[in-house]
Amino acid sequence: MLAGLGVVAFSLTFPATAWGLESFGPWSLVALRSVLAALIAGSVLLAARVPLPDRRYWAGLAVVGGGVVVGFPLLTTLALQTSTTSHAAVVVGLLPLTTAVLGSLRTGERPSRTFWTAALAGAAVVIAFTVQQSGGALASGDLYLFGALLVCAAGYTEGGRLARSMPGWHVIGWALVLCLPLAVAGSLVALPLEPVHLNAHGVLGLVWVAAGSTFLGLYVWYRGMAAIGVARASQLQLAQPLLTLVWSFLLLGEELSAAAPVAAVAVLACIAATQRAGRGAARESRRIRS
Repeated sequence: MLAGLGVVAFSLTFPATAWGLESFGPWSLVALRSVLAALIAGSVLLAARVPLPDRRYWAGLAVVGGGVVVGFPLLTTLALQTSTTSHAAVVVGLLPLTTAVLGSLRTGERPSRTFWTAALAGAAVVIAFTVQQSGGALASGDLYLFGALLVCAAGYTEGGRLARSMPGWHVIGWALVLCLPLAVAGSLVALPLEPVHLNAHGVLGLVWVAAGSTFLGLYVWYRGMAAIGVARASQLQLAQPLLTLVWSFLLLGEELSAAAPVAAVAVLACIAATQRAGRGAARESRRIRS
């Protein structure tokens, strides 16, 4: 449930980013997003009197910050200047497989063959959709999106690992605080160079990507990953493209190609198989330990 709530929060990120770009330039939006999220996180950490994490955790927190606080928001925001949110959402449907692979390498999880079959099937649908939409050639926006996949998967994997040793909100909270100096510097440089045209959509978009996607979404996401494992939680994100397509239609009025919802539904169908395989592996692991 916690990981699922994180997916719902993430599914609103692209529409909210599209709204934010109505008021801010891409660099300004990413920098302000990080500043606001870090201020929220820092205030909560200070109010709760949370002590600084041990030094051995700082390298992992830097990976989380570089991946999900800086890298993914920046690359996807640049991509959304030329890609629709519906197209970007389905391309990012490759994130579950990427996260599962990195998670297995980093944490030693060993999902079953059924799990990998379903995960690869979902990835194959996403690749086919991307090729079909682009006429067989990658667009510049897709290159940003594929880069975003790698850095975000690294951040998710490391955050899920750290969340086994500290509360999930501590993980994202300290990662945000760690990135605050960079975010402030980025804001000071970007805001004078990029025009700002404030409107309701732009402000709401900025608030959501800062408070909803970056802080609250990652808080429940990391708690969920710590409970059920990186690989199994990652496959819940197969639902994210479908949810984003719905938000894009309702909030942005985007026209969807016939292939977009078909691809999203096909990817969504793989979730049942991955979760069933994950539950079976978890039961077997508990049986062996007992």
